[in-house]
Amino acid sequence: MMNAPLMPSGITAMDRKQRPAAIPPMPDYHARVMGYMAGGAIIMTGVLIDHFPAHLIWLVPLALLWPHALYFLSRALLPKRTAVVRERILLLDGVIIGSLIVQLQFSLIPAIMLLLMVSFSCIIVGGLRAWAMNMVALALGIAGTVAVLGAEFQPEIPLTLAMVSAVATAVYVCIMAFYTYQQARALVLAKSQIQYQREQSIALSHKLAKYLSPQVWQSIFTGERDVRLETQRKKLAVFFSDIQGFTELSEEMEPEGLTDLLNTYFTEMSQIALKYGGTIDKFVGDSIMIFFGDPTSQGAKNDTIACVAMAIEMRKHMTVLRQKWKSQGIRTPLEIRMGISTGFCTVGNFGADNRMDYTIIGKEVNLASRLEELGDPGEILVSYETFSLIKDRIMCRDKGEITVKGFARPVPIYQVIDFRQDIGNSRSFIEHEGDGFAMYLDSEKVDANEREQIIQALDNAARHLRED
Repeated sequence: MMNAPLMPSGITAMDRKQRPAAIPPMPDYHARVMGYMAGGAIIMTGVLIDHFPAHLIWLVPLALLWPHALYFLSRALLPKRTAVVRERILLLDGVIIGSLIVQLQFSLIPAIMLLLMVSFSCIIVGGLRAWAMNMVALALGIAGTVAVLGAEFQPEIPLTLAMVSAVATAVYVCIMAFYTYQQARALVLAKSQIQYQREQSIALSHKLAKYLSPQVWQSIFTGERDVRLETQRKKLAVFFSDIQGFTELSEEMEPEGLTDLLNTYFTEMSQIALKYGGTIDKFVGDSIMIFFGDPTSQGAKNDTIACVAMAIEMRKHMTVLRQKWKSQGIRTPLEIRMGISTGFCTVGNFGADNRMDYTIIGKEVNLASRLEELGDPGEILVSYETFSLIKDRIMCRDKGEITVKGFARPVPIYQVIDFRQDIGNSRSFIEHEGDGFAMYLDSEKVDANEREQIIQALDNAARHLRED
């Protein structure tokens, strides 16, 4: 089990369970109402102490009503409040604040406080770019108002007005900062939750992956394949194997020991299958079903060669396992027999919407299973299609024909010997094929009566070629 990620300071496990995943940002509407209320308080104080002209008192109700009117108007005209819309509304605020600074006769403290509030809002909403654009809008508001109403300068202000301006601005900034802090803290909490859930999901997915072939799990986990009932036709190399002598062994051993032996066998063989890129379909008793060519494929030829190479290595690895089991007191000689067939199969998810199995069906599956049943201990039997794809790299021996249900004609089958490069000089096979000549010799299968006939035929062929 993976350790839970460290949580930020001040955030407890109880917070994770009880608090919402994120605290929504403070709406622009509420921030604007607070800002204009602070501006209204500054104007009212200046009028009451006779520092501003009395006619400016009408700006107080306007400041209190304008945010509400702007809110409903923008909702009606621009229902989708995107970041661009928010920045444009802030530009309008900049023009209004610029005009207000002129009407307040450029009083130093109120002007600075109004600039501070609008700058704070712009930086929170859109960063430095929004702040720069808002300053341009504010300058345009100042210039336009000066052009229409003229300009009066009264930079010095009474202490009372300065204190009210500072307190109103401080309240606005503190409330905005508090909501900004809450958003940042909620973001940290949400990030922690996402990381925790991600690690939990990964841990769970790795557990579930043990019930699927790694290739299938990977394609689902990365989104390459949907988990739904669907199939497709593909050319696959299908492999079946079982253990010769396992039935007799199961009568001699206790179930616990037999289970350990079987799990060891499956583990070792699965590692070999994955090494060559095989998709492990299922384990049934002591049998293994594997296929090559889905969900990834290197082409029918390479897939088939990989499948046969896997079978050869499995056969060789059984020698190691037999020695291991013998040292554990298991005397029954266990051998693996295998069957391989290559052809078109239907592959995909079969079953129901709430329970499906990723597998393959088709006559090639039946043929591979039949070849495995016919094999002798330690033998790998392949179909003709498989043989035709591997014969240039892997030596095979003709085993005649068999009759299989679903096939109209007898099926030629072959026994896999080994890679040609690994057979060496001691091999009993000689093959040569060219235009006008083909030869296949398996000296181990030639009896004494046929030997003289073959030698005579070869001598005649050699004499005929020399005379020509």
